[in-house]
Amino acid sequence: MGKKRIVVKIGSSSLTNDKGEIDQKKLDDHVHALAALRQEGHEVILVSSGAVAAGFARLGYSSRPITLKGKQAAAAVGQSLLIQSYIEKFMQFDIAPAQILLTRMDFSNRDRYKNAYETLMELLERRILPIINENDTVSVEELTFGDNDMLSVLVSGLIHADQLIILTDINGLYDADPRSNPDAKKMDYLEEITDEMLGFAEGAGSKVGTGGMKSKLIAAKTALNVGVPVFIGRGEGSDKLLEILAGNGDGTYIQNNDLTQVKTTRQWIALHSEIAGSITVDEGAEQAILFKGSSLLPAGVFEVKGDFQKGDVVEVFGKTSLLGRGEVAYSSEELVKVMGKRSNERENIEVSSVEVIHRNKWVKI
Repeated sequence: MGKKRIVVKIGSSSLTNDKGEIDQKKLDDHVHALAALRQEGHEVILVSSGAVAAGFARLGYSSRPITLKGKQAAAAVGQSLLIQSYIEKFMQFDIAPAQILLTRMDFSNRDRYKNAYETLMELLERRILPIINENDTVSVEELTFGDNDMLSVLVSGLIHADQLIILTDINGLYDADPRSNPDAKKMDYLEEITDEMLGFAEGAGSKVGTGGMKSKLIAAKTALNVGVPVFIGRGEGSDKLLEILAGNGDGTYIQNNDLTQVKTTRQWIALHSEIAGSITVDEGAEQAILFKGSSLLPAGVFEVKGDFQKGDVVEVFGKTSLLGRGEVAYSSEELVKVMGKRSNERENIEVSSVEVIHRNKWVKI
């Protein structure tokens, strides 16, 4: 087996007991399995839930709080308990963990996005184990990832992981809820996530977590879009992650070999950027950017909406539908002056670029 870069996501239900406290037996099992990956030479990044679940009991709550202030207070207490437990467990394997707390803003802001990438690369190069969680203490509802399933996907895409492993308390994906339907059939391998699958995966997660099976399917669909294969399932013992990598995991493998990894710049444009405006293109430009791998030129643009600057991200529409989005090399004011004009018609107009959107900064939707 070649050396791989692996992101492992562990949910709250896989870390805590029924009272919401960190389950030391479960934690030991995960730590031994992660250490086994490291001992085989793989690069490992851990996305770990459990801060709120570990902290609410210390605050006197009988169950996971539902208010924002309750969740944030529980996370403030629980995150330190969680990372302390990890540090103590990994010491026996001579593995040094590093705690990284992220918010949605760390992905939507281009500079912070690059900084997050550089930090993770430096930690991996120095054989440190990054342990990532959402910064629940300061996150507001409008700027959260939704759950750590999606966070693990975005981290996997950012670092161009070879494999994402999402550990949960159910052994994979079914065509119905196996807890209520005895005829539910397990799906061992999938090449795509359809709207039908998302429909039958409705439902909440565990009492201590936020994510259900639908969130995992949405996360898996996003992972496929950035070219990262996913495993969703469970396992026990120090070899469980190695078994998953070998294709023998107790769960569902989701992978499409026709998809390739998406460059970091395009990932940021597709998943994290804020839309500053829109442009509409003619049929010839639509065909060129969708099927010929061409950059978008001013001649193909016939409508500009919004007030945007060079370097902003805009949506690109054809005559009937949204085609994609890209980073513009023109301001809206510049583009209005040159749209529809070919190069020989722009001689007396000062412009900053030949292309409106270069093909390397374009993402098809």
